[in-house]
Amino acid sequence: MIGAVRSTRVLIGTEVKPATVVFEHGAISAVLGFADAPPDTTDFGDLVVMPALVDSHVHVNEPGRTAWEGFATATAAARAGGVAVIVDMPLNSIPATTTPQALEVKRRAATVADLSADVGFWGGIVPGNLDEVGPLAAAGVRGFKCFLVESGVDEFPAIGLEDLDAALSACAGVGLPLLVHAESPEVIAAAPAAGPGYASYLASRPPAAEVEAIEAVIAAARRTDGRAHILHLSAADALPAIARAKGEGVAITVETCPHYLTLAAEEITDENLAAKCAPPIRDAVNRDRLWDGLADGTIDMVVSDHSPCSADLKRGGFDTAWGGIASLELRLALVWTEAMRRQFELADLARWLCTAPARLAGVATGAISPGGRADLVVWDPDATSIVEPLRMTQRHPITPYGGRSLRGRVVSTIVRGGHAPHLIPENP
Repeated sequence: MIGAVRSTRVLIGTEVKPATVVFEHGAISAVLGFADAPPDTTDFGDLVVMPALVDSHVHVNEPGRTAWEGFATATAAARAGGVAVIVDMPLNSIPATTTPQALEVKRRAATVADLSADVGFWGGIVPGNLDEVGPLAAAGVRGFKCFLVESGVDEFPAIGLEDLDAALSACAGVGLPLLVHAESPEVIAAAPAAGPGYASYLASRPPAAEVEAIEAVIAAARRTDGRAHILHLSAADALPAIARAKGEGVAITVETCPHYLTLAAEEITDENLAAKCAPPIRDAVNRDRLWDGLADGTIDMVVSDHSPCSADLKRGGFDTAWGGIASLELRLALVWTEAMRRQFELADLARWLCTAPARLAGVATGAISPGGRADLVVWDPDATSIVEPLRMTQRHPITPYGGRSLRGRVVSTIVRGGHAPHLIPENP
């Protein structure tokens, strides 16, 4: 399949300029001038053309909890939000992706689904399965996730802080990263128990839990030369330790999520259970510090941590409701709306949403350059819309963003130049 698109606003590297992007057999074959477009080029006028998004933190939940979300609905939501590649987390599905056999069950479920975006998979590390790291890597997982606190599902127990060295060493042995849900179980155990209100839930997972766990991950990465990735950073208090570690050459990357960058604890009512997540959303001052971490490179990327569930699980109080926010299709508009207000540029957006997650997942996309995958998003950064939950593509219309005015509208998402979506790797 051969094709080409052009626009007066194409993001090439860090520069927005008129250009034509030509692709063949799923890869970008050339980047030409605007006037050099071949016949049959699709002209998108002055819409922005940039690398399609990569979301390296998505809970699809299929098989086993497909009633929460599944491959068909998750990838449809991804494509609606400009995402060409998602990487599925190893838990919330049954079985959890902690063995090659479980990975094959998940791959079969994805293969028969009506996919709208490409799908890769993370493996999981749980107590007693380090022998599975090599076989899972050979089967094509992009890396491994572990929890240091209870995950919320029985199929995916946490490892201890004392297990980090062995887990990082095992991942280093296969050349893949270890993704860590970094909260200290000891700090959380010493904190007051959560009640139904948001203030009590926030107090039950204090910033110190993240700081202590992240410092332990840094120390283990330093000892082992393993490659660590901190998931869904919420506590800005951890930024100085992360910055120091990066300055020392420790192999560590960090993500945060749209909810930590656009919501604040002061805004969350006791009834807004759609905003429950772990770690929790903190105050507006903390939110500003996270933006500072993005600006100076301490935080590498912004991913959704798309963790949907059915409506019956978002009832009760903050002590009992399921913790997870579904925002796969809103990530581009959420981050752009706030980033633009803070004077960031399109190149910053592409680095956080495209290039860095692609690099973490080891996928040859995230930039418009010859030889890379022909994954493109065409969008209008000036268009505004109101979030209407019932019009969202995800399986359940549950979101803390309902009624919010956002800037940025996706017009088209091109996956590998128009090829049918598939699994990554296709033939491990």
